Amino acid sequence: MPELPEVEIVARSLNKIVSKRTIVSAELLRPRLAPESDPENFSSELSRSNINFVHRRGKHVLFDLSNGRTLITHLRMSGKFMLLGDTVENPKFTHAIMNFEDGERLVFQDQRHFGLMKIVETVGLNSAKEILKLGPEPLGDEFTFEYLRDSLRTCKRSLKEFLLDQTKVCGVGNIYASEAMFLSHANPRTVAQKLSKPKSAALFENIRLVLSDAIALGSTLPVVAHDIGGSIYGNGSDWEWRVYDREGDECRNCQSSIKRIVQGGRSTYFCPKCQKR
Repeated sequence: MPELPEVEIVARSLNKIVSKRTIVSAELLRPRLAPESDPENFSSELSRSNINFVHRRGKHVLFDLSNGRTLITHLRMSGKFMLLGDTVENPKFTHAIMNFEDGERLVFQDQRHFGLMKIVETVGLNSAKEILKLGPEPLGDEFTFEYLRDSLRTCKRSLKEFLLDQTKVCGVGNIYASEAMFLSHANPRTVAQKLSKPKSAALFENIRLVLSDAIALGSTLPVVAHDIGGSIYGNGSDWEWRVYDREGDECRNCQSSIKRIVQGGRSTYFCPKCQKR
């Protein structure tokens, strides 16, 4: 599932190619994509509006519209936006379409059918349940060491489960949690409230580091209009994960074998030597 850096790159890419454009009509082809809107309402709430800009909150892509509404989109596992010309057929699993004034259209494709959309009044965006519950942005001013330390102290779950809780640290998922814990020499099975102050400080810095590095790399990749976000997840030639998805490989620090465990139904990768409890 895309995490904060990937969603940030998708939002930035969309902002470059569709901001200031007019949605002349919109179609909801799979009603369960937007369960709080029927196809007629979905069309009427988006049609004849301009896209002011596209931005992000947590793992949500947000389209700010000139009619006072915001389209919230969660990509989930396989959701993807595609800007297509009028001579190109809709791909299989097209679930929603925004048609522009010049004949181009923005298609939302989702092979696994997990993506979600919701249209809200922009003035109430921060009160929408999808946004209201989110913790502070880890690259924002509200995410401080003091905040992280206080949040850790009240959590009796494992450190990995804490990092995946979007009400605590929004936008971080399986990949960047594993990477940040490795750099911090923090064991993923440690009870969050028992993490030492020095490791908490290291974790604070490394959460921001791994996210910033991934965004910086993603920003160097070209925007492909018909495959927006298709180059995410570190597909740059100089990118290699430190521990994520490297079970059985040598740790680059100590040559121990990278291990994989399952926490909360998700895989966690770590070095048992560098990340002792």
